[in-house]
Amino acid sequence: MKKNHPGLAILALGCSTLLALSACNNNKSETAATNDSTTIATANPVDSGNTLKPVNEKPAWGTQLTDPMAVVIEKLVSYKAPPLVSLSAQEARKQPSPADAAMDVIKEHNIVVKPSNADTTGKDIPVAGGQIHLRIYTPKTGKNMYPVIVYYHGGGWVIANLDTYGASADALANQAEAIVISVAYRQAPEFKFPVAHNDSYAAYEWAVKNAASIKGDPKKIALVGESAGGNLAAAVSMMARDKGLQLPVYQVLVYPIAGYDFTTPSYKESDSIKPLNTGLMKWFYEKYLNSPADGKNPMISLVSANLKGLPSTTIIAAQYDPLTSEGQLLSDNLKKAGVATNYKLYPGTTHEFFGMAAILPEAAQAQALAVTDLKAAFNK
Repeated sequence: MKKNHPGLAILALGCSTLLALSACNNNKSETAATNDSTTIATANPVDSGNTLKPVNEKPAWGTQLTDPMAVVIEKLVSYKAPPLVSLSAQEARKQPSPADAAMDVIKEHNIVVKPSNADTTGKDIPVAGGQIHLRIYTPKTGKNMYPVIVYYHGGGWVIANLDTYGASADALANQAEAIVISVAYRQAPEFKFPVAHNDSYAAYEWAVKNAASIKGDPKKIALVGESAGGNLAAAVSMMARDKGLQLPVYQVLVYPIAGYDFTTPSYKESDSIKPLNTGLMKWFYEKYLNSPADGKNPMISLVSANLKGLPSTTIIAAQYDPLTSEGQLLSDNLKKAGVATNYKLYPGTTHEFFGMAAILPEAAQAQALAVTDLKAAFNK
């Protein structure tokens, strides 16, 4: 079997050339690196995905999938990988992911991407009990100072890494013209709750104190996260509020994990969907939480947390996703708490669609929404 990206992410923007695809699949250690030189391409924001059509009928669980989304799911299924829930975390990290599916669709359909206009460097920072790695994306536009986005990748706090979600981080750097700090927080089951949350806060605190050293504006720092990373971003905002640290100017939560309730409408409808289903979410929780009691902690169950005083928020949701209901509830609760919130559901999409701007028009639209809202916050 070919070597694949670990995890549940979409590296849909690809590498700068097709020859670089195999290099992108190297699962290098992020924690040991001191310099990053990963070259990622930014999607050409055209509806190139409109020409994609699935070979077979759409799955019974996803009859309303867009054609390009169905093509990616079809490719993912073609790998015939074992269910992640049947594996250890270590083995799950080695399995083919939606990232591989997206990369293969890009290659097989000759979808055009353009080179990134951001440089990447690596930085290790100390945290309680060890250190974590940051990958820093800096636009090559020659400015003396840029706003900053601290970005948290997905993977259920268990799988995936900076490479897996590199496309999203790179797209944000290019489109928002911001420095993006992508955080390699420590993962479960090797590191249980709340290690990933504390690591994520430490990375934000480092950004606040050291932004100027990387050409960042310390007064213009926002948070963005996908899936488990969306949960981490919101939790970091709450921790900053409670600890008296400077608040982020904005947060973008992309299909965030926001509750510990498997009886919501979207959970009940998600037993068979891909790439994320109810069983896999339970598996993630079993790996990260010390006990079910942790699931009620406000840093996990955002929908039950005190949300007052948090930064203005954009929540991006997918139709086929066990997390859809809790994302909507989080949006409602943020608004009740007086937090300006922009919620957008993208029909026909699945969990992990956000990074797929080279394939999905909806992903390009979601990225544009996130960037528009971030820029408005940066320019206040």
